[in-house]
Amino acid sequence: MSADLTTLFTDSKTIKKIQEKLPDLFQLAELDNSRDGKLGMEIGSARERIIIALLIYKFGELNVKTNIAITFAETDAIVFEKPVSIKTITGKKINGVKLIWTVDAQKALSFSQNYIPSCDILLVQINWNSKGFFYLFPKKAQEDVLTKISRSEYIKLPKAGTNPRGVELSGKAIEELSKHPQTMKIEIDWKRSDIKHNPYERWVEHWLEE
Repeated sequence: MSADLTTLFTDSKTIKKIQEKLPDLFQLAELDNSRDGKLGMEIGSARERIIIALLIYKFGELNVKTNIAITFAETDAIVFEKPVSIKTITGKKINGVKLIWTVDAQKALSFSQNYIPSCDILLVQINWNSKGFFYLFPKKAQEDVLTKISRSEYIKLPKAGTNPRGVELSGKAIEELSKHPQTMKIEIDWKRSDIKHNPYERWVEHWLEE
């Protein structure tokens, strides 16, 4: 387990800040990345940047690398030289968590047959108007669960004949990971705030600068 990431989940000041700020920041991201009330595809990247900003706040810019080579498919940041994958999912139940995005069925099958956990996972469960969690699934916990329930039950492949969007963690894998003794979590009350937000305002301000 990454001893560094665990401080996000053990430091009372950081826990309080996450619980208070994350709903508002994710709400702002939704306002920035929605059109006609519908979220755009870019919302995932916006949420990821918010979590990376949290890592930079907590550990310092020198200790968080974000310029990741494309060959590191799962890695979204490197914290103290250790790779981290950042995932966000919306809903009462955690499902649809992607291990890899691909529209190639053969590539998806090959990935599932050779997959080995490569990094810690930070997973945010967004559950508006209710409770959700911010999880740390350590690499060791992922390895344990993969061994315990077998590869075929750990990984969910897209159904044959459909347009595949990626390879997912199965519901059973998520359930086992959430119960693993090394997993850590912070409960979050996903209340929406009355935020008045104009996504163009800051860009207009740049144009107004002399």
